[in-house]
Amino acid sequence: MPVNPNDPRVKRTRQLFIQAFNDLLDEKRNLYSISVHDIAARASVNRATFYAHFEDKFAFLEYWMTEKFKIIVRKKLPDDSPFSQESLRILVQTIFQFQVRFRQYITPGDRQFEPLLEKAMQKELYRLLLQWLNSKPNQCLPQEKLEVLALVVSWGVFGSALQWSRDTKVRSLESIVEDVMEVVTVNMGPFWEQENSGA
Repeated sequence: MPVNPNDPRVKRTRQLFIQAFNDLLDEKRNLYSISVHDIAARASVNRATFYAHFEDKFAFLEYWMTEKFKIIVRKKLPDDSPFSQESLRILVQTIFQFQVRFRQYITPGDRQFEPLLEKAMQKELYRLLLQWLNSKPNQCLPQEKLEVLALVVSWGVFGSALQWSRDTKVRSLESIVEDVMEVVTVNMGPFWEQENSGA
């Protein structure tokens, strides 16, 4: 029977796994050599409990990356941040900076996990953008269009950050963020402009 992720006990147990994994990562400096056994042992929880929460190490890594990304974003943008050009700029810049830091974790042996971890980041970015779009009281686009808009923008921003993080010497962070914001504003601008105009 699947666990309820909103149950406080489940949250506490998952936090134990995340803390154990973070500690192991500090010691081993790579992802691939950390096993489910290592994580469960460090968290002082048996492996059966781990598998009650996560199907395998890959499922855990996706959860770990999502939570890590959420924490970083919340530090810059609290949950009640309004959907504005400034909020979106902070979000875009945070994604670019996070990608650079994320690359420092990845060793040659960890390449197999890259697509999984990147997908987790993109999914969280999509969720946040869609939440912002749905929070607009006067927006009249159907839900399907909002979902497509959030999908296209999330992949556009994320893909740009991913590409830039592979060679940051080509352009400055400020320059690339400015260009990405120009493109994103064409699609997202109408949503915050209505708010700013008092419509």
